[in-house]
Amino acid sequence: MRRLAPIALALSLATPAAAAPVAVTGGQIDGTVLPSGVAAWLGVPFAAAPVRDLRWKPPQPVTPWAGVYHADRFAPECLQPLRGPAQNHYFGNEATSEDCLYLNIWAPKTARKAPVVVWIYGGGFNIGSASMANYSGEPLAQAGVVRVNIAYRVGPLGFFAHPELSREGGGASGNYGLMDQIAALRWVRDNIAKFGGDPANVTIVGQSAGSMSVALLQMSPAAKGLFARAVGMSGSPFGGMLGPAPLATAEAQGLALQKEIGAASLAEMRGMPADRIVSAATHRDAITLDGRIVTGTAEAVFTGRRQNDVPVLIGYTRDESFRPFGPIADRAALVAAVTARFGDRADAILKVYTSGDPARDAADIARDSTVGLQMTSWARHQQRYGTKPAYGYVFTRRQPYAPGVTFSDHDPATVGAYHSGDVPYWLRTRPAFDLFRRTRVWEPGDVALEAEMSDALLSFARGQAPTSPRVGAWPAFDPAAPKLVWLAPESKTIAWPHYADLDLLTKAAPAPPPARARPRD
Repeated sequence: MRRLAPIALALSLATPAAAAPVAVTGGQIDGTVLPSGVAAWLGVPFAAAPVRDLRWKPPQPVTPWAGVYHADRFAPECLQPLRGPAQNHYFGNEATSEDCLYLNIWAPKTARKAPVVVWIYGGGFNIGSASMANYSGEPLAQAGVVRVNIAYRVGPLGFFAHPELSREGGGASGNYGLMDQIAALRWVRDNIAKFGGDPANVTIVGQSAGSMSVALLQMSPAAKGLFARAVGMSGSPFGGMLGPAPLATAEAQGLALQKEIGAASLAEMRGMPADRIVSAATHRDAITLDGRIVTGTAEAVFTGRRQNDVPVLIGYTRDESFRPFGPIADRAALVAAVTARFGDRADAILKVYTSGDPARDAADIARDSTVGLQMTSWARHQQRYGTKPAYGYVFTRRQPYAPGVTFSDHDPATVGAYHSGDVPYWLRTRPAFDLFRRTRVWEPGDVALEAEMSDALLSFARGQAPTSPRVGAWPAFDPAAPKLVWLAPESKTIAWPHYADLDLLTKAAPAPPPARARPRD
């Protein structure tokens, strides 16, 4: 019997009514009607269990079942390291398993051709769960959309290339987690109308590795036609930092992992307990240039106009970075750190980052040279090589922490508007942070910001420009006068921060794309 996750346990105490059986790929399923009135189908299989001989194979069709499958509780998360209760993002223990290709659906009881919002979790392609309380689909379903969370294989079980696997696969291997995402989206296309959703109006949304996934799906010919819009929060393969690894490089990393765990062959690796593989320390690039799912770098795919041309809503948080400088006490320390990283470009960079606060300048440079560059490059390429608009944001809110709260992986005093700190505002899941202990003391400004962000997401999913109470309709990206939305308790539209300076932060500064007329969604 699958273990109930904490939010499911809380809901089960209210004894929700059963949702009527629905016929889907594989057979009939039933679910539950939650006290809010939202119907939920939890732990719905969309592919066969990727175990034994199916380890490191593309997801296979789900095995049909007889009778009614009770989709009334979350399935295990894909095998991965577990979170501890002292961590910031601890939402309860979850069971883990290789048998993990399931999805969760939340729908209004009266949904008819409603927009569909599909969440793809982050976690560095090594961890993540479709069942975490902070990813719950119930709040946005209450607002009238059909919400879906999809699971995908992570770590070396989901992102692993090997010469023998390439021979099996007709010349390519790797990217099994991305294949899982595509299989789940195909399931949504084929089945979501049964839950009141519109298969022609699917918005994919992800954060961090989930945002990387969204961009990779936009690039992938295998995902063509599976979504109408894309939302990426803090991560993309643009900017040359996290691009796909060549197949030969990924295969060599696979051989190194095989050597580390002492396996004589791929067959022996498939027969090993999965936890031995997950715990391997060998470096492994998550994304492989396999020529099928990932056919080129992001820049090459967009320059060749081979992307799935859909509107995008993308951005980042103010204080995140993939390469932070560490403590910067004064201007001299900033000069030394920037010179060490950027060499002869340091003087030019230091001339344009002059807030008067060296620590603030260091944070801004570290952000803009990593995730800021990734997201800005995505907007630039979308505008230049597509016909659909891009909309941008920067999230700036430092969450209000409960007095004296501490975490093992997170310092409230210094973390600022941190990587993933925007998620509960987009998804209306702020209460999840207080499930087991009081970690936040939410303020009226947080309520207002949640409305600003979630309303923008909902309007975008309905086919409009993102529109929110304070800002109104968000501006589409225009390189001639680039703007984005500054998300704060008092949100506003501002000039894109340091847009003209971003090329200083790259080794080869590309020419900015030319302006063109604003497209219509």
